[in-house]
Amino acid sequence: MRAAPATLVAVLAAALAGCGSGGEAPFTGRVERVVDGDTIIVEAPGGRERVRYIGIDTPESVAPDRPVECFGPEASAANRRLVEGREVKVVPGPESRDRYGRLLAYVYTDGGRRFVNGALVRSGAADTLTIEPNTDRAGELAALRRQARSERAGMWGSCR
Repeated sequence: MRAAPATLVAVLAAALAGCGSGGEAPFTGRVERVVDGDTIIVEAPGGRERVRYIGIDTPESVAPDRPVECFGPEASAANRRLVEGREVKVVPGPESRDRYGRLLAYVYTDGGRRFVNGALVRSGAADTLTIEPNTDRAGELAALRRQARSERAGMWGSCR
C-alpha cells in the first residue's frame, strides 16, 4: 500500500521540525546578558533566547571543562562593549539551531547598521568559523580576519 502524498509531506515535516533547519524569523530584542565573546542571551518577543554568533569563534573564557584561553576575557569584554543592555537585531541563519539548542544568528546594533559578528573579527577579538550552510557572510568575515591579522589586532598581536 502506498502512502498518500499529503501523509508523506506531514511525516517529513515532523521529522525535520526538530533538526534545527532554518525558517526562524529575524527579531529585535534587548541583550540581557553577555555569556562570552560569541554568545549572548537576548530578551526576545517569545522569551529568552541564547544566541550564538554565526561565522565566528572566540577564545574560551567561561567553559567549565576548559581553561581560559589567551584573549578569552578580552573577547568577552569586547562583546559586552558592543551589545550589553542594547537593542539588537537577530537574524537566524539557514541552520538556525546548534546541537545545544542555541539560536545561530547574525547580530546587529545601531538599527541594523553595525554588524556585531564582523566587528568582533575586525577588532581581533574573534576568529572566523565557517560551518555549512551558515556561510552567507563567510567571505566578508574572512576579509575582516585577514585585515585584523595583518594589523596584529587583538588576539593576533597578543597570543601565540
